Amino acid sequence: TYAMEKKIPYLGVCFGFQLAVIAFCRKVLKFEDANSSELNPKTPYPIIDLLPEQGTVVDMGGTMRLGSNDIDVEKDTIPFKLYKKNVIAERHRHRYEVNPKYIAEIEKAGLKFVGRSKDGTRMEIFELKGHPFFIGCQFHPEFKSRPGKPSPLHYGLLKAALKNVCK
Repeated sequence: TYAMEKKIPYLGVCFGFQLAVIAFCRKVLKFEDANSSELNPKTPYPIIDLLPEQGTVVDMGGTMRLGSNDIDVEKDTIPFKLYKKNVIAERHRHRYEVNPKYIAEIEKAGLKFVGRSKDGTRMEIFELKGHPFFIGCQFHPEFKSRPGKPSPLHYGLLKAALKNVCK
């Protein structure tokens, strides 16, 4: 919330993506008790909820959403400018996602999901319009980051910090 309000560059990765969506819903949509059903199963606003295919999983082990998945990235967005392409492949490791019930309302309020799974059902990247760099990704870009070839989102965060904070 602080980074959102003060226009401080922010990159939320996986759980950080989820927490930023929750913070946005609490602050902007006024859903005071918004939460993840993982953290509060009785929340009246389960903004983040269990992936549908996880509902029957009992033996947690390696059953979460794992591995590389293709993501469509919208043009004219910061993530598109950083990746320089509209389809990217990134690695995942999670059981929870943005609840589809709230997507339209969240986007109408200004938090845009600018990266989606190929079938359009999973929200993969968000960008807060009007903010210099408030971005979240459900995946783990650090898994593919290498010396000399950093993850585009982490590189973008550093560039934004240098431009907007370290003046």
